[in-house]
Amino acid sequence: MFIDQFASQSGAQLSINVHQASQFAKSVSGDFNPIHDPGNRRFCVPGDLLFALAVERYGLANSMAFHFSGLVSADTPLIFPFEQSDQFQILDGRGKEYLRVSRDGERISANAGVEELIRAYVRFSGQNFPHILVPLMTEQNVMINAQRPLVIYQSMSLQLDKLNLTKPTLKLSKTTLKINGKRGDAHLYFDVLDGPTLIGRGVKHLILSGLRPFDQGAVDIMVSDYLGWQSEHSCL
Repeated sequence: MFIDQFASQSGAQLSINVHQASQFAKSVSGDFNPIHDPGNRRFCVPGDLLFALAVERYGLANSMAFHFSGLVSADTPLIFPFEQSDQFQILDGRGKEYLRVSRDGERISANAGVEELIRAYVRFSGQNFPHILVPLMTEQNVMINAQRPLVIYQSMSLQLDKLNLTKPTLKLSKTTLKINGKRGDAHLYFDVLDGPTLIGRGVKHLILSGLRPFDQGAVDIMVSDYLGWQSEHSCL
């Protein structure tokens, strides 16, 4: 599958270098968060890449949940378990957990339809900022720290009525943002369609940290910077 180019296998371990991670974020997800830029001191591998690798390796099930428990640094040796149980973890060589996966129902191995679902989900996920989160923050009159933005990909769950997919797409259905002091819990609900037919639903959970009162000028600068990075990449 297309995802193989974004990771390197060595024996039982898999690793992702900065260029693989950054290329996936920009070219596949459309995610221009600077923490996925080579050379950024806070660099981490996109959570969507871990999701994509897990689904490519283990396939789809009717019900799936992905919980991200740690940020993956470049070149971290990751162990994807050989056994395909209902619940499993992605760990490093020291036993530190980065992703916990649970699934239920029927299963299907990765195929062309599964690849299209992976692409559709990571494209949807890459639109979090500014298209989804800025309207949410505006509505709640809060914003993340413009100087040190921190949005954590906490989890995603997916329920599918069928697994044999042809042309899957995702459509945002509802958003919520619950504020608790300087923390915000955002839930992005989406429908999964195959052609015109609704065949599933899902929700992505994000944690927004360091919240402060909304400042339109600061938000405009964040959005302008982000769109500038996006434009620079499209011109390469």
